[in-house]
Amino acid sequence: MSKRAYNFNAGPAALPLEVLERAQAEFVDYQHTGMSIMEMSHRGAVYEAVHNEAQARLLALLGNPTGYKVLFIQGGASTQFAMIPMNFLKEGQTANYVMTGSWASKALKEAKLIGNTHVAASSEASNYMTLPKLQEIQMQDNAAYLHLTSNETIEGAQFKAFPDTGSVPLIGDMSSDILSRPFDLNQFGLVYAGAQKNLGPSGVTVVIVREDLVAESPKHLPTMLRYDTYVKNNSLYNTPPSFGIYMVNEVLKWIEERGGLEGVQQANRKKASLIYDAIDQSGGFYRGCVDVDSRSDMNITFRLASEELEKEFVKASEQEGFVGLKGHRSVGGLRASIYNAVPYESCEALVQFMEHFKRSRG
Repeated sequence: MSKRAYNFNAGPAALPLEVLERAQAEFVDYQHTGMSIMEMSHRGAVYEAVHNEAQARLLALLGNPTGYKVLFIQGGASTQFAMIPMNFLKEGQTANYVMTGSWASKALKEAKLIGNTHVAASSEASNYMTLPKLQEIQMQDNAAYLHLTSNETIEGAQFKAFPDTGSVPLIGDMSSDILSRPFDLNQFGLVYAGAQKNLGPSGVTVVIVREDLVAESPKHLPTMLRYDTYVKNNSLYNTPPSFGIYMVNEVLKWIEERGGLEGVQQANRKKASLIYDAIDQSGGFYRGCVDVDSRSDMNITFRLASEELEKEFVKASEQEGFVGLKGHRSVGGLRASIYNAVPYESCEALVQFMEHFKRSRG
């Protein structure tokens, strides 16, 4: 095999090499069936075993909380932006949103198409380079739910704790940091995540939801936009993204092998500290974008003295085998996405490159 790229893409993102190699070995003939899992009926026992195992394994990693169901949906987190208010925002209620960056803004935009909304807290005044304090969150009395984005992929800000919302369901978009650390699922009514950052390939959206919230969805909604369709049919009402779900299950096995969420959190903090230290100890050559207390362990954003210098950095990095270090087009700058599957060795190589670039341009 040729040398693997230093993959810092924000999503689709790096997958564990061990998982890719397992999938490669099983790709043509899955468990001596004479078929790839991509070729099997989703109604067959072999595929259904994988499907059910992935659901059970995900809940086990979260401590097997009672009363929750794992759903596999398509359409990405962007479809969830609409499905959530469609299913939970009733007449006379208000959907509450914590505004923390680009993805929270997109979620709110969709909710406004459905019904009444309220910004319960916002860090827009800082250009989303900080996060609101939990005590600053103010919901309206008729709240249908409170929605927050646990980690803003573009800006690089991450909540370190979550609010206690009492009887109001807390809904979390965890697309870019799910399973990167332990968290108490019992705090949430629903969490969702596109798989393509920490869970597997693009094409699968994982929803973990309290079953009492989705026992019956509004009758006027189309079938595939109703959560109860997925609950009542075990996410098999129509053909699911079967290979993607198989890959999710393999990634979950890989997380188990690394000590579960505690193990991956320890590894992620070590990687993040390595790169943030390089930024902070550069004498101002590199400048972290986000306030220190709000920094993400998944998406590290930083700047150089000029856009021209940043373009030189990206070009030089690509020549050395680095991928994905250009910041999102909406904010510019530089970004290193260091999800679970990004090896520590890639982060070491990045720091060495940063030091070399600083010496040559500083």
